[in-house]
Amino acid sequence: MTFDTIAVNDPGNEHLAYDVCVVGGGMAGLCAAIAAARGGARTALVQDRAVLGGNASSEVRMWICGAHGRYNKEAGILEEIQLANLYRNPGLNYPLWDSILYDQARSCPGLDLFLSTTICRVAMDGPRLAAVTGWHLTRQRWLHLAASQFIDCSGDSVLRLSGATMRRGREGRDDFAEPLAPATADRRTMGNSILLQLRHNDLADHRPFRAPAWARTIPADHPRYGALVPTGHNFWWCELGGEQDSVADADRIRDDLMALALGVWATIKNHPDGRGRAWELDWIGSLPGKRESFRYQGPHLLTESEVASGCHCPDRIAYGGWTMDDHPPGGFDHPGEPTQFHPAPSPYGIPMGVLYSSSVPNLWCAGRNISATHMAMSSTRVMGTCALLGQAAGTGAALALRHRCDPATVHQDHLPEIQNRLMDADSWLPGLAKAPPPLTAAASISASHGDPAVLGDGIERPLADGSHALHLPPGGWVELRWPQAVALERLRIVADSDLHRTKRMPCLRPEDRHHEAMPAALWRQAVVEIQSQAEAPWQTLISLDDNHQRCLILPLTASATALRVRFTAPWSGDEIRLHALEVGQPDWCQAPRQLAWPEE
Repeated sequence: MTFDTIAVNDPGNEHLAYDVCVVGGGMAGLCAAIAAARGGARTALVQDRAVLGGNASSEVRMWICGAHGRYNKEAGILEEIQLANLYRNPGLNYPLWDSILYDQARSCPGLDLFLSTTICRVAMDGPRLAAVTGWHLTRQRWLHLAASQFIDCSGDSVLRLSGATMRRGREGRDDFAEPLAPATADRRTMGNSILLQLRHNDLADHRPFRAPAWARTIPADHPRYGALVPTGHNFWWCELGGEQDSVADADRIRDDLMALALGVWATIKNHPDGRGRAWELDWIGSLPGKRESFRYQGPHLLTESEVASGCHCPDRIAYGGWTMDDHPPGGFDHPGEPTQFHPAPSPYGIPMGVLYSSSVPNLWCAGRNISATHMAMSSTRVMGTCALLGQAAGTGAALALRHRCDPATVHQDHLPEIQNRLMDADSWLPGLAKAPPPLTAAASISASHGDPAVLGDGIERPLADGSHALHLPPGGWVELRWPQAVALERLRIVADSDLHRTKRMPCLRPEDRHHEAMPAALWRQAVVEIQSQAEAPWQTLISLDDNHQRCLILPLTASATALRVRFTAPWSGDEIRLHALEVGQPDWCQAPRQLAWPEE
């Protein structure tokens, strides 16, 4: 094992060893790193920027999109982060959003964060990745990070330096029987965008925008000229670079985009019909948001037909539900529409085989670089879906450590366990029901109001009929009772967090100081009580205050014949809604129960 030409004996170098190394700190990478660390793996998260979030960060400011449908919103770690953002950042301020993401990594036990670190070398041990080398910009030294499992969430697939088999560009129509693909394969991609945010400002005097000499002039006969109005969107269609190399030509693409963005704003602000007079440019990005570059080849290649048919795959570890959203390579200068939306069902399943390399045995991938054709990726690339893929890859990498194996063996031999662990961590797998832990199944369950059986049906969100929840007034309770004393090790509560709300950061600055409220029916305060034996007085075990999470898992150390949780207050309103309340360790290897595929 060597580090190529890097001087490994230089005293300025640092050599660190981890179980899992995640490269890329966007939403996929952050969720992957948190999942791996929570799974017991000592984890490194390496990000080449000074902030986390990737395209969702304050540097780019793209909203987090995901599956369509009222109750199909992605939960799991992503929902946890977004609820933390509502709790600490109700004004939806972007710099504070960056700090929320930073806190998620910094506060996670077992996770070490390396910001401003660019991976530029890899070391191989035969076909396996053994270590990566990165330049730490602020500390001005080389970091050498060895690991057993690697997860590439970098978007541009920087760990392709390992020699992993890759895909790039658009497949031809006949390559995988994809009717929406171009007639012949090419290297063209979707482009990059620099985003703008505007602010409405009723000024008495018009102050024209003075663009630099290099800003682009948009003529009146340009196909996009008619769209140059201040409508409050983020100008995602200011897009270029799809006909160039999105990696090798990155600087030129950025320069062209900056010229375009300033030219677009100048056209709006200074338009002779006065359309931009009441608007100000509140923010303009300097880092292009990228949609597409390299993709890994895995044992399964997700295709257009699978997405379009719903992909009811038995080995699903995530789901999508965004339309196939294919931007023309010409971007802003394309004479037609700025994107083509092709129908996709919501949800559709995503199989585990897209999450790891077919040629480098310990390399996982998550985000827009999974094993998919261009057309399939046009749907899976949105950040809500990428976050689910990251959580799945991080969960799988931790399992690989636990079982001393690689991704292919996790896939083949431990599929029920990864699916159960994902569902236990509130990552919904459509068409599967979560089994209750054996200790919960052995209990008699009662509630102050309603039928508590709904808490054990394994469906932990509203579906099309809006059911699968227990409705309690403030002070209502749920009780589990056993014929004799049992050891209580774990309590898991899943509550209603308004999955119909996107909870995403805004694309423009609100005109007023709008604040985003916490979900009304989410419980805020609760008391956990136990009875040591039948007819004994109830004893308070835990008092919980200011809960702001949908899925809360608490360790317990007690012996009791009964456990009762009294939910004393919601965030607002007059009811609390619960989807699950469980006690005990799950049977991780039990095959999940099959359900009918949910339909919106």
